[in-house]
Amino acid sequence: MTHQAVLTFEYPSASRACRVERAVGPAIGDIDDDRSRASLSREGSRLLVTVTARDAVALRASLNTWQSLVAVAERAGDAC
Repeated sequence: MTHQAVLTFEYPSASRACRVERAVGPAIGDIDDDRSRASLSREGSRLLVTVTARDAVALRASLNTWQSLVAVAERAGDAC
């Protein structure tokens, strides 16, 4: 059985979403493992992280990781 979830992050502008996307983009593929994978896309000012996992535990762990990565990128962008 495969589990999937999509994290959607809304930003006030497309440029802000683009900055966060560029910051977390390099992690795509690097933190994937045999139990979970993630993909990243942007639709204007919305950033979408799609996580697919083999089981619910791996899905939860991957979602937590991606939420943390995006939060750090957001805070780093605020520091500029």
